[in-house]
Amino acid sequence: MAHTDLTGTRVVLTAQRKAEEFARVLERRGVDVLRAPTLSHVPHTTDPRLLRDTRALIATPPDVLVVTTGVGLRGWLEAADAAGLGPRLRLALSGVPVLARGAKARGAAQGAGMEVVWTAGSETTREIRDRLLAEGVRARRVAVQHHGAGADAIDGVLREAGADVVPLVVYRWGPSPDPAAVDRAVCVLVRTEADCVAFTSAPAVHALFRAAEALGARARLEDVLRSGKVLCAAVGDTTAAPLRERGIHPLVPPRFRTGALIRTITEALAGRVSGNPIGTATP
Repeated sequence: MAHTDLTGTRVVLTAQRKAEEFARVLERRGVDVLRAPTLSHVPHTTDPRLLRDTRALIATPPDVLVVTTGVGLRGWLEAADAAGLGPRLRLALSGVPVLARGAKARGAAQGAGMEVVWTAGSETTREIRDRLLAEGVRARRVAVQHHGAGADAIDGVLREAGADVVPLVVYRWGPSPDPAAVDRAVCVLVRTEADCVAFTSAPAVHALFRAAEALGARARLEDVLRSGKVLCAAVGDTTAAPLRERGIHPLVPPRFRTGALIRTITEALAGRVSGNPIGTATP
């Protein structure tokens, strides 16, 4: 079956990483893509804190390692290699059981020769947190490799339960590389001059609403997205969480992958073009 021509539709894209690839796929279908990266991606390859925490883990290896992202784990190992710590880190982690947040994190850990004992089917740190709490973490040393969102609400909970938590933030989020584009995107969204806004990270959601707040348009943006006049699409449940907290129910693909997100968006836009719209997800 031929693809529906999506000319005349518009998508606001809030991502920076893989944004061009994402946009090109949509543009080939005729979509007008408004690029509005709400955050920049700042690598931590020479971050003194990351290297300090790495040395601490080498000196006292953890009882368990939580791997949240494949790119983060690879970045951590690359940073360790660049600092001459790679062989010692791999030796310290040999035999340490790994809990992975999804298939990509599992694949990266296995590729590095690590022992993955369990993978979160929901691809959320919440599921990992609940498993660790059920197992018991008192007096256990837990290393957590974080993605750009930071602690993901897991560190504090594990510490309260008695764990010795070592967070490893391998990369972080910086300010938008194009604030004017973000402001324009907010205006386009509140005027309902777009069909969909796409998110690939929870921090990008928060950043868009901070920009809307600065423009005095936060409440209006929330209303528009709650109503479904502009569709919201999120790559997975972690990204969707801050939207759902605001009463917004985004479209989320069955597989938490960028490709699946693009398919979900194009199907929703095709429904609008054909007069059979796909609404927001149910709560």
